[in-house]
Amino acid sequence: MGCLWGVERGIGTVAEEKKNIFRNNIFIEGLQGSGKTTLLTKIVKKCPDYKAYREGDLSPVELAWCSYMSEEEFQKALERFPAWEEEIRKRTMQEGEAYITAYTLILAEDRAFYEYMESHEIYNGRVDFERFRHVIMQRYADFSGNGNVFECSFFQNSIESMMLFYEMPDEEIVAFYREAFDLLKDKAFKLVYLDNEKIRENLLQIRKERCDDKGNEMWFPLMMGYLKESPYGKSHGCQDMEDLIAHFERRRALELRIIREVIGQKALILKAKQYNDEELKEIK
Repeated sequence: MGCLWGVERGIGTVAEEKKNIFRNNIFIEGLQGSGKTTLLTKIVKKCPDYKAYREGDLSPVELAWCSYMSEEEFQKALERFPAWEEEIRKRTMQEGEAYITAYTLILAEDRAFYEYMESHEIYNGRVDFERFRHVIMQRYADFSGNGNVFECSFFQNSIESMMLFYEMPDEEIVAFYREAFDLLKDKAFKLVYLDNEKIRENLLQIRKERCDDKGNEMWFPLMMGYLKESPYGKSHGCQDMEDLIAHFERRRALELRIIREVIGQKALILKAKQYNDEELKEIK
């Protein structure tokens, strides 16, 4: 089978099969621990002609773990870290006047390098909201092509920024996604949402699993620090697991509302880690 939801081989030629397959741009979303990476890997294995973009890659629509610099800022980065200039250039693409660097793909021995590059990301309130909105919308508007699979490239990083760092009310976040969807809806857009309503159980499982080889927790302290140190976390006194659960419950409800009110038929909701190949055929 050429694709998970393609035509069985033996019915026409391979060329005819490929010609008749309409390849979507698949955006995989869901809360942490819902199995997004697993689903992306499954799709790419079944459909090797699709291009996969994971968090941290140089993507045409997503900027997670990527610095976003002007030419002047980019040249300063090269001057400050000359030992990694070759790697920086290799992991950088120019987009208009912006230089986008997938800096977490660079193996540097200096922690200051990662801190400096991270400071030039656009997420988590590092730029004012109007610049944030402009960059996101411009990239969606410029995007073209099909046959791509994107991990966490519509909801996760943008919605977390708006909820926790810009402290925006739900109505304004929904309006943001109406604008975003208007730019993407006619570009073979398909959202696959992995839904897990058992948020408490899921977070406890992630907390248990994401430890080092000595049993020290890795994910939970970082996630709690992220929440506690955000403007929302500070203004609401977030301190413990209950606050983290409440945050993800709000985010899930908001994402499902956006799917219901904005995205409609261009979204497919699957139960996290409980779907089957037959359900995936609906991605076509």
